[in-house]
Amino acid sequence: MGKKGLLKKAKKLELKGIQKNKINPEHIPALEEILHDVYVICRPKPIHYHNRKDLVRIFNEIAKEIYGYSDDTPVVEEFGSFLMDIFSAKSDLDLSVNFSDKEVDFPREKKIKSLRKFGKKLYALQRRGHVCSVQQILTAKVPILKVVDRGSGIECDISVENRDGILKSQIVHMISSIDERFQMLSFLMKTWAKAHDINSSKERTLNSLSIILLVVFHLQTRDPPILPAFAEILKDGTDPAAVGKIVKEFLDYGKMNKESVGELFITLLIKLASVEKLWPKGLCASVYKGCWIFKEWDFPSKENLDSKFGCISVEDFTDRSQNVARAVGKKEVTKIYKFINHSILYVFSFMNGQIPETKLRQVLFGRESIPAPATNFDRGMVEPNISLDPVMTKRMRPTEQAIPFNAIPIKTVYWGGPPTEGWDGTPMESWGGKYVSIHPDKIQPKTMQYAVGWGGIQPTTSSDSIGTNRTQFAEGWGGKNVSCASAELPSVEAQNPIGARKPGDVLLAPLLPPPNQQGFGWPSWNDIVPMPHVGTVYAQHARPSHHQNTGHGPHSNGYRNW
Repeated sequence: MGKKGLLKKAKKLELKGIQKNKINPEHIPALEEILHDVYVICRPKPIHYHNRKDLVRIFNEIAKEIYGYSDDTPVVEEFGSFLMDIFSAKSDLDLSVNFSDKEVDFPREKKIKSLRKFGKKLYALQRRGHVCSVQQILTAKVPILKVVDRGSGIECDISVENRDGILKSQIVHMISSIDERFQMLSFLMKTWAKAHDINSSKERTLNSLSIILLVVFHLQTRDPPILPAFAEILKDGTDPAAVGKIVKEFLDYGKMNKESVGELFITLLIKLASVEKLWPKGLCASVYKGCWIFKEWDFPSKENLDSKFGCISVEDFTDRSQNVARAVGKKEVTKIYKFINHSILYVFSFMNGQIPETKLRQVLFGRESIPAPATNFDRGMVEPNISLDPVMTKRMRPTEQAIPFNAIPIKTVYWGGPPTEGWDGTPMESWGGKYVSIHPDKIQPKTMQYAVGWGGIQPTTSSDSIGTNRTQFAEGWGGKNVSCASAELPSVEAQNPIGARKPGDVLLAPLLPPPNQQGFGWPSWNDIVPMPHVGTVYAQHARPSHHQNTGHGPHSNGYRNW
């Protein structure tokens, strides 16, 4: 089959899939209601924004402790799903340690040296009980340092001079202003993928950037289109200021398209299902051109060294020589398509009245998409059923518990093992070493049990060391370094923290405090505990908020006024 024939067949198969799965417009509102409810329930709350911004502030202070208070001190900036505002309460926080605003070549050796300095500091904080699961992954294409804040349970992936990651995040964030359906559909597709354990490049499935770009591609190829081809948006280059000016010219670009998020959700699944057999023949989704293209890759995946075609191909819009879905494996693409096809089946079963709304909700998005019962206190502001266990790393978390399809045995994810990656993956060799499998009990603040370890107070856990010899994946970014500034994100007033006591009333604190039994914002907190050696933040993008002294407890001027 020639290149032109391949592209024509892709369009023909998509049209055939739409005709086979005819959508009754009368049934769309019911699906739309489910998707809207899931979006509202699973979206991060103000405290999740605040915790991440506060961690950026704290890591900037750690950078100052390591490098001193001078003009050469690096600035720690967020990127990835948080900067794009397509994250959930359980999402990792991607951070880049940037030493200069200028476009400079930063050698790999210097990046590793910087990560080791941060690692030394974080290992010390781990011994004192502030953080856990510190992991240095220095053999990846983009070396990273992983750490979990005990208070919030947020896993942070730290890299050095990851300008390309920041740039991609900023561009995607700006494009979301063109049409609100993009951000909502991206969030729902990520939630769907996570619920079925197919959103992990380490597990050889789709990383978050691949999912987001497939959503972009779908909106570009609607009739009429909802988003423009990126070639139009990037015609003056990738500088964020230039991109921002052009994006303003495309506001309401897709207003002629009246499709709902429900229609776009099901037609995206149909689009992907229709081209399942064409990926190995060279089909590629190009958001740069806004259409299907034929693509041979110069850098095939390790699993497909004999092939120049990816199992799934999604072209990187800043470095078109890269396939952002390169981590997807042959076996895993079969798993991905089982869930795509069965999701289509269940959606139409629901619209035909064959299954109830609760069944479809759980099948598509897992049990966490079901609203938790509200108390008299929090009725009207129900939080999603999300665990904030501060000990669990991303790898240790249980899956989102989507109801398994009868025809598909779902892989069980056990506690423990190496932590997972961020949002854009690159293959790497085995990390080596050993990993600790922690089996924490669900934390109940008023009945929390602690053991005094060699590093200070820590929650009581049982652990087993495990190793791994298989190939792992870590997050990586290609392309050139660029200079870009961090975008502003929503913020809220700080919450009062709590500390944990051990025998002798010696207080230790996580980077961010865990919630008490009555939830964030409840007035009866334990004593406030400041983290030692942290002062005012001077990073431009991480200005501290000014909060009044509550006057409660002996440490009333503590944590939030570091």
